[in-house]
Amino acid sequence: MSTTFPAKTINQNTQLAKLNKNSLSQNSTTTVSHAIVNMLEQMGVQYAFGVSGGAIAPLWDALAHSSIQVLHFRHEAGAAFAAAEAYFASNKPVVVFTTTGPGITNALTGLMAARWEGAKVIFLSGATSAPQRGRWACQETSTYTMPHEGIFTSGTLFNYATTFESPDQLPVIARRLASGLEQPGGFVAHVSISRAIQASKINSLLPLVPFSRSLVTTTQQTVAECGRLLSEGHFAIWVGFGARSAAEAIRQLAETTGAGVICSPRGKGIFPEDHSQFVGVTGFAGHESVLKYMQEQCPLRTLVLGTRLGELTSLWNPNMIPKKGFVHVDLNSDIPGTAYPNSETVGIQSDINLFVKELLNYFSKNKNVFTRLKIPRPQRFVINPNAQTPVRPQVLMNMIQRIIVEGSNAIIMAEGGNSLAWATHLLRFTQANRYRITTRFASMGHFVTGVVGAAIAHQGKAIAIVGDGAMLMNNEISTAVKYAIPVVWIVLNDGRYNMCEQGMGFENYNNVNVTIPKTDFVKIALGMGAKGIRVENESQIKLALEQAMASSVPFVVDVVIDSSVVAPIGKRIQSLMAQKSNHYLL
Repeated sequence: MSTTFPAKTINQNTQLAKLNKNSLSQNSTTTVSHAIVNMLEQMGVQYAFGVSGGAIAPLWDALAHSSIQVLHFRHEAGAAFAAAEAYFASNKPVVVFTTTGPGITNALTGLMAARWEGAKVIFLSGATSAPQRGRWACQETSTYTMPHEGIFTSGTLFNYATTFESPDQLPVIARRLASGLEQPGGFVAHVSISRAIQASKINSLLPLVPFSRSLVTTTQQTVAECGRLLSEGHFAIWVGFGARSAAEAIRQLAETTGAGVICSPRGKGIFPEDHSQFVGVTGFAGHESVLKYMQEQCPLRTLVLGTRLGELTSLWNPNMIPKKGFVHVDLNSDIPGTAYPNSETVGIQSDINLFVKELLNYFSKNKNVFTRLKIPRPQRFVINPNAQTPVRPQVLMNMIQRIIVEGSNAIIMAEGGNSLAWATHLLRFTQANRYRITTRFASMGHFVTGVVGAAIAHQGKAIAIVGDGAMLMNNEISTAVKYAIPVVWIVLNDGRYNMCEQGMGFENYNNVNVTIPKTDFVKIALGMGAKGIRVENESQIKLALEQAMASSVPFVVDVVIDSSVVAPIGKRIQSLMAQKSNHYLL
């Protein structure tokens, strides 16, 4: 049962961009490509990632002669993953460019990940010119050769998509892109442009495109009602990635009310993990302290901020349902009540930062008295290194915590698989926006390549913790070398897809072969012009990580991992097994 409170908007009276700022005089001419690039500059685009080709040559040239930094990648999927992570590191829209045919299809996985993650990405691709369509042009991109719906039209992949058929479309396309970028949440657009249109001459000014950003908030009546509900008894706060801009307000709310705070795997660091009111991480690779909290101190209600409570956040575990249900705040009014359709849910459509500040104001005026309980905390174990054994993942993570998490401001990213499980379970963050994972689309190869975009936009170190399978799938070491980007890859090299092997073992499927031939990633790195070091026992970890962090060039740390150590993925496997009978367990 879900009840949704109405929302209202607050106009900030901001203009996205004055698109004619650097435009032409009425008597001069330019090409569509240069007009598009000028438009992108005015929209705040600083980076463009892609792979070139003849069908996009005029637009590529215009990008190269602009203020936008153009980075030529080795694969379109890698470029799209990098673009998504550059957005999250900079909070500015990013461009992906590709040629026709396979250039487009190669990019789709990364673009789908960008859409699921909530990034703001503009995808520019080539298209076959109208006179050549249906004549089997090389890499023909038209309705004769490629699916049209979904790739070239707005829908589940692209928030907005169009094929540029005439220079007269430029003002309309500019307005649609500007409007989409200014809206809260993600926006992924696809503009497909034939070479003939790219090179077309235009002599008209782009129009001014003023937009007022509307921050969605709720009424004082709704805030008061929520305050009343939360004041009825002990409540918890469940924080997700969508609440990252409200970190300070959430901390103040927790300290004001004594609420225990739990977070999604993507939400690590939004509420400091060393705080006495932090209970633990939920869902995939989560902490036992969360279940203990829900069993022994089950809150009356849980205030949910910025998470969909999807499978890897909640495992849809019925033990996570509080006694009187959820108060769920999200920009999207369709989200509250979706993950737990049978629980009582009060849905509130609002910007989370504004809502939490209003709730704090309500509590300060009403002088509420809250019960403060002793909250269970995640257990921390430090395992001493042993020079006689292969590297245990727990020891590696302890050293990453000391040298990288606590010793730098680097962004840390964990690739899907056991890397994600170990990092989420053992690393601890006290700041938002330092830890990046994906628990939604969850593509292998996302952070192996996305780390390059993150390092560029962060203008500093970015670290990818990855498996050997992902590193062999789709890396961009060569790209990082070309642009001297200080990326570090820490490879958990166990010679197998170990999450698959261990997961199948949990289910007693023992006749699978997911081994990988022995790979020396240091030799691969050196062969591409990067640096690297191999770690074969635990006594070598510290020096290797210190060298990697001190390096001014891309660096690979190839760690020989003990494959027999089981990652904390058991609860996820139990969840998969329980789905057969619609009974979900933590």
